Amino acid sequence: MDKFTKLEGVAAPMKIRNIDTDMIVPKQYLKTIKRTGLGKGLFSEMRYKDDGSENPDFILNKPAYRNAKIIVAEDNFGCGSSREHAPWALLDFGIRCVISTSFADIFFNNCFQNGVLPIKVSKENLDKLMDDAERGANATLSIDLEAQEIRGPDGGVVKFDIDPFRKHCMLNGLDDIGLTMTKAKSLDTFEKAKTAERPWM
Repeated sequence: MDKFTKLEGVAAPMKIRNIDTDMIVPKQYLKTIKRTGLGKGLFSEMRYKDDGSENPDFILNKPAYRNAKIIVAEDNFGCGSSREHAPWALLDFGIRCVISTSFADIFFNNCFQNGVLPIKVSKENLDKLMDDAERGANATLSIDLEAQEIRGPDGGVVKFDIDPFRKHCMLNGLDDIGLTMTKAKSLDTFEKAKTAERPWM
């Protein structure tokens, strides 16, 4: 998993409540177990028309937001089914951070396991960040995970809370497998000791 320390980029405003995982990546994209290639399916039912052409009204198809790295969304982002493909699709598209007032628990946890930073903010701060995002490509947001700050284009700062353990994992690029591998030496020592004690096993 890639480390997350600082991120600066365009933020796409999504003024939609209850964006569920089926909206994020529809069911027809769930056949793969690969984490790559899912960016094409991100919000596909909103991004594309029935004939496969782009919907020019959808936010990520607008020139200012095609290279967005951040999404600023309304309440309850990531609700619905527990598909891990949702953060995979966000990451493959280039989204490293989602900011909202609230997230569905499973989606929230899946984001941390896949290198996408979900940030919870107050309604008041979300309104400020949404206003910044609506200014387009010339108004980027800067996110500093170490300092736990979001800095707007005009220099305004929004502080955010994050669990210290999750912060440590994101800063160091550690998912569950990575955490286990940090204990590789201890595990190897344990296995050798057990083999010496019980060679028949």
